[in-house]
Amino acid sequence: MPDSLFTKIRKGEIPGKIIFQDELCFAIEDINPQAPIHILIIPIKEIEKVSDSTTDDVELLGHLLHTSKQIAQDYQLDNNYRLIINNGAKAGQSVFHLHIHLLGGRDLNWPPG
Repeated sequence: MPDSLFTKIRKGEIPGKIIFQDELCFAIEDINPQAPIHILIIPIKEIEKVSDSTTDDVELLGHLLHTSKQIAQDYQLDNNYRLIINNGAKAGQSVFHLHIHLLGGRDLNWPPG
């Protein structure tokens, strides 16, 4: 299976602004931001969708959520931000490498879409 768009960004094969990286995940600025702060938190392990994860991925999934908290603090979002995970094309997923959208920096309405 070829590398995903996000893996190519992480490897420096295509441009992208990496703002965080550790041994399990990395984060980039979204190229089409929907809020003043729009960060994507992505596992290094390529999992297409949440529904493709297994019990072996439980720790990794928790790490992604905890990382989103750290990034939100770094961006001084004052505990006011939204996390979104799209699962499948009909849910709005366009890159099939699991990722969490972290949005903040403005009031976010409900319902989202």
